[in-house]
Amino acid sequence: MYAVIKTGGKQYRVASGEKIKVEQIAADVGQEIVIDQVLAVGNGAELKVGTPLVSGATVKAIVVAHGKHDKVHIFKMRRRKHYQKRQGHRQQFTELQIGAIAA
Repeated sequence: MYAVIKTGGKQYRVASGEKIKVEQIAADVGQEIVIDQVLAVGNGAELKVGTPLVSGATVKAIVVAHGKHDKVHIFKMRRRKHYQKRQGHRQQFTELQIGAIAA
């Protein structure tokens, strides 16, 4: 059984037992969270698509860790204008262990 969930402005296809990295969620490590924005639920050849959400469907997940992704380097330059700008960014994430999917 799998589900398509929406969190942090992105959509993820998840199945129970998977680990995924999502945008940072304000929850403690070890805490169980319930994601109620489920867009679709599938089981084999059967697929239930919501309009836009599947009513009554939830996904339970446990917060495994918080962290930061690798640094992304941004470099801007205008040739012959003596302009250079260096910038870096590290996006924060929350790692989730997907548990039960209730449709």
